[in-house]
Amino acid sequence: MSEYERVRRQCSERNELWEDPDFAATQTSVFYHQTPPFAFQWRRPKELVQNPIFIREDAAQMDIVSGKLGDRWFVSCLGCLYLTKGLFYRVVPADQDFVPESGYCGLFRFRVWWNGEWREVLVDDRLPTVSGKLVFAHALHSNQFWPALLEKAYAKLHGSYEALKYGTSLDGLSDFTGGISESISLRSDPTTCGRLLSKLLDLTSIVTATVVSPNPGKANVEKLANGIVMAINYRIYAVEKVETYGGEDVSLVRLRSPLGTSSEYLGAWAGRNSSEWDDVPPLEKERINYKHLVDGEFWMLYSDFVRTFSHLEVIHLDGETSKDEPSLRHKTPWTSRVYQGAWQKGVTAGGCRNNPDTFHINPQLQLILSDMEEVIISLNQHSVMEPKVIGFTSYPLPKNGTESLGKSYFKRHKSLVNSQYTNSRQVSERVQLEQGGYVLLPTTFEPAKESAFTLRVFSCKPLKLKLVDSLPSLVKPALLKARGSVDGKSLQQYEAVFLQVADEHRTVNAFELHELLEACLPNDYIKSCASLDICRQIILALDSTSKGRLRFSDFKDLMVSLKFWQNAFKSHTKERTGILKAERLRDALLDVGFQLNTEVVATLVLRYMRKDGTLRFGDFVAAVLHLSVAFNQFERKDPLKNGIVKFTLNEWLQSSLMC
Repeated sequence: MSEYERVRRQCSERNELWEDPDFAATQTSVFYHQTPPFAFQWRRPKELVQNPIFIREDAAQMDIVSGKLGDRWFVSCLGCLYLTKGLFYRVVPADQDFVPESGYCGLFRFRVWWNGEWREVLVDDRLPTVSGKLVFAHALHSNQFWPALLEKAYAKLHGSYEALKYGTSLDGLSDFTGGISESISLRSDPTTCGRLLSKLLDLTSIVTATVVSPNPGKANVEKLANGIVMAINYRIYAVEKVETYGGEDVSLVRLRSPLGTSSEYLGAWAGRNSSEWDDVPPLEKERINYKHLVDGEFWMLYSDFVRTFSHLEVIHLDGETSKDEPSLRHKTPWTSRVYQGAWQKGVTAGGCRNNPDTFHINPQLQLILSDMEEVIISLNQHSVMEPKVIGFTSYPLPKNGTESLGKSYFKRHKSLVNSQYTNSRQVSERVQLEQGGYVLLPTTFEPAKESAFTLRVFSCKPLKLKLVDSLPSLVKPALLKARGSVDGKSLQQYEAVFLQVADEHRTVNAFELHELLEACLPNDYIKSCASLDICRQIILALDSTSKGRLRFSDFKDLMVSLKFWQNAFKSHTKERTGILKAERLRDALLDVGFQLNTEVVATLVLRYMRKDGTLRFGDFVAAVLHLSVAFNQFERKDPLKNGIVKFTLNEWLQSSLMC
């Protein structure tokens, strides 16, 4: 049973109207940071009008206004969604109404593409009003309430209505369609944009044109002299070329306003009765169906189009997402590949290329193209309340590259693709790439910034996208053996102290080792590895007698190994002696001898990283010992090196507790 069905049944059994516990009817749900200039009263539609309607199926055009919130971009998105009815009913299920006999209980549901998946959002129908009237998005002349309720569901996802003031049409269009968004400036190169526009109209893309204000935040005219409304997305359906009686080729764009005739174009060629059409032969007019204009639809000269509109705002949909929309069924579908991951502090949050020592720990995705192709890469962060500055970079994939690349590779090679870095929810880039392989790194701008993300790559041709990572392996022994002639003389100084704390068999346990290290280690920086817990780990890692005790030869091996580990630790703590940033743990452990994948590093960071995102030498030693025992346990059970072992429950418990 879905959450929607569960709530409906519960309301039916209790004979009550639902009140959403997760988005309360309070001031903080409306304005979170600011203090509103008036108090809101929350009213259900039946308290506002006599016969509320959820959706009017026969409504030819939208009559939605943004209200006092001023989120015109949201109204524009609703208009575009309304013009693509197949996508509209996926977001706004039509089987909902205000009729008690149909099961009305004050509960409504919507579906929004949110954080990389379609999410069903439940809201009650209590809406903010002032003086008995809706104050935010609502239908102006009809009793339809789907716009106000959808806005409430969207506000719930954002945390408040206030947050919608700072939204964008690109984000909204993406959230309501499940596609990736792209903004293209029309005025930078109108000729190239014309070719691109024709190409986009053949694909499963929703192409819109808009006039972006050159001075956002300042008072601007809402409607241009030619009738075009600013900040509204006009859907583009076709670009046609007609030949006049005089043999002149005229390029025309067919558009539709989401606001119907209230925002229709008043210029040349606009309607079927425009005088310019008198100069076009009947066969030409029939070929492009010039008369078949629905409400809000019009023609526009291409030269006027690029002078009037500033940007194309495009939503690209893959074949699966676009199949429900009739206007896209005969178009060429985009091929898409998706990866969902996360930037985790100390593990995969390495920051941008300005951080050469940690950039390589970001997730590395292998992109394989079967042919030279223009692809669209889109990175979407899941941090909505506190967005991070995000972007992505791409490099050529080295031959036979099957594992993640180290920092030396990125220091030696130039990047091929660099997106802009912004705190937008979505960053997209259109790039022309040759056939072959690429390494794609989605990143935050600064290291140690955490967020989940979705990365999608769209192409007209087949492509592959997969995460590349290292296979865990022991590349060299982490526990060293003391060499008699070289290390013997320097280590002999410890023998007298060792014998003072040792038993009659000349061995020490964890408690005696703790006392011994306190006496032998030179300073506090090194002594951080002399805790009792670490001494117990040392016993488990070096004890060859299985009696929980070490001989002096084992102790000498420990002291040599500690020196080796200390050198590796120091080489990665240049900024602050004795403090290792968690982002550098993976490289420091590789210097010691452990090649690890992201999952293992994540577990180590969870276990040993401190609150400030760093490790001390003692934490590092504990991690090394932990890994030494784990690898040793596995190798003991896998003498043939098959990479697979079998444990009984008893053996598994022993091995787990040893680690």
